[in-house]
Amino acid sequence: MKIKKAIVIGCPGSGKTTFAEKLRDKTGLPLYYLDAIWHKPDRTHISREEFDARMAEILPLDEWIIDGNYSRTIERRITECDTVFLFDLPTEVCLAGAISRIGKGRYEMPWIETELDPQFKKEIEEFPAKNLPAIYELIEKYKDGRTVVIFRSRKQADEFLKGEKI
Repeated sequence: MKIKKAIVIGCPGSGKTTFAEKLRDKTGLPLYYLDAIWHKPDRTHISREEFDARMAEILPLDEWIIDGNYSRTIERRITECDTVFLFDLPTEVCLAGAISRIGKGRYEMPWIETELDPQFKKEIEEFPAKNLPAIYELIEKYKDGRTVVIFRSRKQADEFLKGEKI
């Protein structure tokens, strides 16, 4: 499998960023974190126009991995990629993942979370019903000419990276 342009999407806390970093290390492809683009250190964010302009700079590049959901832009990223990695993990696993990173610095977030934000928890809990159906529709719509890999566990993602000739 030859990857040149990959997106890594799925529920927050599912392990997308960890997988994307391991994929980057294995392939040498540049990795772009949507959270790092969107968020500012003061816990505000850039405008949608700025975000879209940044996407317009990245998408035409020859190679990339883009980590993150940002539902409004998923369709555009799917149409530009050759590989979709979707993390469709149980809600409990995603909540535990989000909780496990409290108090830890992360490259893609410009601040350290000190608690699980109630709104973020709700987003994780609602993700399967609110976001996954639309993601699956987009994958179905654009599956031709793309490799689609769906992980239902972190173990599957780890096994993919170990076994796949990327």
